[in-house]
Amino acid sequence: MLQNGKKPAVFLDRDGTVIVETGYPSRPEQVTLLPGAAAGIKRLRDAGFACVIVTNQSGVGRGYFTETELHAVNEEMHRQLASAGACVDGLYYCTAAPATGDKTRLDHPDRKPGPGMLLRAARDLKLDLASSWMVGDSVSDILAGRNAGCRSSLLVKTGNDVAEALALLPDRTLVFDDLNAAADWILSNRVQC
Repeated sequence: MLQNGKKPAVFLDRDGTVIVETGYPSRPEQVTLLPGAAAGIKRLRDAGFACVIVTNQSGVGRGYFTETELHAVNEEMHRQLASAGACVDGLYYCTAAPATGDKTRLDHPDRKPGPGMLLRAARDLKLDLASSWMVGDSVSDILAGRNAGCRSSLLVKTGNDVAEALALLPDRTLVFDDLNAAADWILSNRVQC
């Protein structure tokens, strides 16, 4: 599934998309995979997509927890994914705190809705953004995918209030029950090379 020597990807938000949204998790025991998340990731990777987590982690920037604690949470997520037979190809995070409460505003190039993490992953992992997807639970996830030039961005109902995100988006956005259902859509709508 290479396009111009580059691989398509599915970029994934972490909290509320892959793991249960708990509000600034800082300890491994706060990590629980969402039902179907590992299965969706495994199916996407088996179909030739790179799966890359891109996550805003402003809790570090706000002083709620340290980067060391963030790494411990991420390691626990990786451990749980591996136990379920899945893994991701990369994980990128931004620790910058937002300048305002506006989730549609680009405060920092890496902080979603900014495309920085996706662009960096595309460079590092040789990914084709135009044939890639973004899956997340908030307006900032959807806009990050659009700002990076992804083929499409999909919203899942497993984290933030979907109605809030839809009210802030200027056009129709596809909504799915969870990551596994979004994976079904991606797999049935991918471009075959």
